[in-house]
Amino acid sequence: MKNLTLRNLTEVCSGTWHGDDALRDREISAITTDSRKIEKDCLFVPIVGERVDAHRFIPDVMAKGALATLSERELPDATYPYIQVASSLQAVKDIAEFYLQQLQIPVVGITGSVGKTSTKEVIASVLKEKYRTLKTQGNFNNELGLPLTVFRLREDDQIAVLEMGISDFGEMTRLTRIAKPDTCVITNIGTCHLENLGDRDGVLKAKTEIFQSMQPNGHIVLNGDDDKLATVDGYHGVKPVFFGLDAKRDVYADQIVSRGLKGVSCRIHMDEDAFDVLVPTPGIHMVYNALAAAAVGRIYGLTIEEIKRGIESLETIRGRFKMIETENFLVVDDCYNANPMSMKASLDVLHDGEGRRVAILGDMGELGENEISLHKEVGEHAAKCGIDVCICVGELSVHMADAARTADPNFEVHYEKDRESLLKNLEGYVRKGDTILVKASHFMKFEEVVDALEKM
Repeated sequence: MKNLTLRNLTEVCSGTWHGDDALRDREISAITTDSRKIEKDCLFVPIVGERVDAHRFIPDVMAKGALATLSERELPDATYPYIQVASSLQAVKDIAEFYLQQLQIPVVGITGSVGKTSTKEVIASVLKEKYRTLKTQGNFNNELGLPLTVFRLREDDQIAVLEMGISDFGEMTRLTRIAKPDTCVITNIGTCHLENLGDRDGVLKAKTEIFQSMQPNGHIVLNGDDDKLATVDGYHGVKPVFFGLDAKRDVYADQIVSRGLKGVSCRIHMDEDAFDVLVPTPGIHMVYNALAAAAVGRIYGLTIEEIKRGIESLETIRGRFKMIETENFLVVDDCYNANPMSMKASLDVLHDGEGRRVAILGDMGELGENEISLHKEVGEHAAKCGIDVCICVGELSVHMADAARTADPNFEVHYEKDRESLLKNLEGYVRKGDTILVKASHFMKFEEVVDALEKM
């Protein structure tokens, strides 16, 4: 890894070197916090978690071929080199910041209340048409996940697309200090993490911290149809590029036509250019994601043909509105996470499904003091959006079920107290030919529901 010698690492971490000085100019091959993923000559970083203190794995990982390890404490019996640091987590962040500086490649940082991951996927799909692109995998978007994503970069990578997720004030400041994005993309300002951020104005304040360590000649790309983001007029002289469905936006879409669950077609306009494109994932929210990707593609010099090809070659991932065709059903696996905005958007897309349209919805977390009313809001929407059946699961979702029944007494609504109860009764709720949406916050573990449907 470029310039990640043990000498530089010790300095970057403000650490204390323990070991043979002859090794200090050796460069590490990789960095890992997972003792099961040791590579020859890698650096092991033991994280102290709530349940496990990874320091106990140090002797084993060194025996497996690690070049050195970090440690938050002195290791008097060590026969291997290590760097003693005050905090492994802080050291990881410091190393990631230093490593990105060595690579000197553009960084696109993406945040927002809803759609960070799907927007990241479309942007990366577009940029890969011209550049060797590395993107965040899975949920590696927090203060540990972001550095681990950075450590996957190598010298032949040409651009990084990094998702940045937060739940409180100050987190984004720490993330953007690592990433120092050249381009900042914000998808929207919704009702996530209200228990910490208070209201949407608090969310806006927390998300726009992403600008604080942006490169001076950077770019800002914002959803101009979001009432909160529309108030952002720039940062230190950098004017936003706004995207949306309004023709007044810098990048906008019209002629939008749903192609059912095959996707949505539209015409995208950028300055004097316009092109027709099929976004291969359904939902109006995907048009917004494609617009963000088109704006970023234009910033990095892609042609209209490259942008169009990148959007149309998008591949979905499990848990993120992935279509799974089984012998009996079309399962829409959207169970990675949920909040009121994304719930309603997914229900609107389900409306375009074939056969009976069944929504299996679970509790949404981190909604603060308004969690009951927000669950009711989703229930009302489910009853009115034109689907056939709604199955509500979890302690909070009882309010979702009650609100759906109140909104339309003829709407078919079922309630199960938890995932285990649902799984016992699931077969009785679904029929051959159904299109089934599965969505809840991650803690509900609804991937088990998807697995059960696939096996039926």
